[in-house]
Amino acid sequence: MNDLVPAAIAPQGGVSFIALFWHAHIVVKIVMFGLIGASVWCWAIVIDKFMLFGRIRRQMNRFETVFWSGQSLEDLYGTLHDRKNHGLAALFVAAMQEWKRSHEGARPALASLQQRIDRVMDLTIQRESERLESRLLVLASVGSAAPFIGLFGTVWGIMNSFQAIAASESTNLAVVAPGIAEALFATALGLLAAIPAVIAYNKFSSDVGKSVARMEGFADEFSAILSRQIDERS
Repeated sequence: MNDLVPAAIAPQGGVSFIALFWHAHIVVKIVMFGLIGASVWCWAIVIDKFMLFGRIRRQMNRFETVFWSGQSLEDLYGTLHDRKNHGLAALFVAAMQEWKRSHEGARPALASLQQRIDRVMDLTIQRESERLESRLLVLASVGSAAPFIGLFGTVWGIMNSFQAIAASESTNLAVVAPGIAEALFATALGLLAAIPAVIAYNKFSSDVGKSVARMEGFADEFSAILSRQIDERS
């Protein structure tokens, strides 16, 4: 009986996953290729986002330390305005640029300066949020779609198993087992791609919310500081 089972599929001591892949139907192979590619793509995004959020937290911490150290706003702006800034530093530079433009010329435009500064910081927060959220949709899509794609491969593989049973006119386990194993392997790959993607999406979505809340808090504090200076100069 065991002679009917390919040696590569049923080696002693276990199952060869590579053999399951190569003996699968072409449709199931395409599904598996797609799921493996999606899993690799997701892990690349996870690593990139993990490094990005760690970097943005460090940048925010450093900026807040310098900002609240008592250094003058003009000196801090002079240090940052030529750099590529993100996070709190980007908010600060955008607000200071609007402040300085409004004070240029013989007649400073102070009438609606506070509203313009608030609008500039809101737009900066929106851009920073979009940068942090980029490619998170890929994780959400893989997390929701991968199990169903894997299930499609499983259904297709089981259909082929039933066709093999009909062709051999035998319900022997040696005839049925290889096809079912190949089919279930597709579902396993779907779950392997989906579970990390969902966990990472939830984690990074939370990090985006925390970072945006931190920027909004700083924007409110900095807006209050500039508002006092506007009132003093009016």
